[in-house]
Amino acid sequence: MSVPRRAAVLGSPIAHSLSPQLHNAAYRALGLDDWSYDRFETDEAALPGFFEQLGPEWAGLSLTMPLKRAVIPLLDEITDTAASVEAVNTVVFRPDGSKVGDNTDIPGLVAALHEKGVEETESAAILGAGATASSALAALARVCTGEVTVYVRSERRAAEMRQWGERLGVRVRPADWSDAVRAFEAPLVISTTPAGGTDELAERLPAKVGTLFDVIYEPWPTPLAAAWQERGGHIVSGLDLLVHQAVFQFRQFTGDPRSPLAAMREAAQQA
Repeated sequence: MSVPRRAAVLGSPIAHSLSPQLHNAAYRALGLDDWSYDRFETDEAALPGFFEQLGPEWAGLSLTMPLKRAVIPLLDEITDTAASVEAVNTVVFRPDGSKVGDNTDIPGLVAALHEKGVEETESAAILGAGATASSALAALARVCTGEVTVYVRSERRAAEMRQWGERLGVRVRPADWSDAVRAFEAPLVISTTPAGGTDELAERLPAKVGTLFDVIYEPWPTPLAAAWQERGGHIVSGLDLLVHQAVFQFRQFTGDPRSPLAAMREAAQQA
């Protein structure tokens, strides 16, 4: 008789997370009947205690804000991908009890772009400079051959993005948010701002646009994405990122090389 296996997503707030729907749909689709995936409201202070009470049935954890950096001291090892942005969104429990941290947001970003036909771009622009922007830069290190312009609201953020660019091997040119409309001249624009952050720009799009990757998936479409589609531009959504990064997590947790992408996407759309 097989032993039940468990995984879950942790964060605060966490009630909005679609990860349980995605992972449980993948288990059902691929016949992994002994697997289950839950969510737990967990902040930074509670994280060490949560780790201490985990049993051998646990295979892995997904992490969202504010835990992606707080978890690192609790791990035995992190991958080069996670180390490149100092952020872990995936923890895998090995049979020997060791805990390994990874970041599936970065390959998820790349996979989502590839799925929509963006294999390589000569230049790109990023709107925003928060935690997601560093992962976007890491993804662009794999697809952008030229300069990345990052539109920020402060000199402190500009300095941070310069440092991330140097670390990731990406040519970064910070620009002031007041000039953010110029981002739309780039063939690829990645919007990493919270909901509402780009609403003011939606009415200022040029007649011709390229590809927009808007990392938000709720609410959807954002005003910017809707305006972009009206102009015939290509769209990559936060839902695309969500399902692709979840596929990488599924494979690491289960060791199953199959792809539950279709099942995960259907579950996300229904949710």
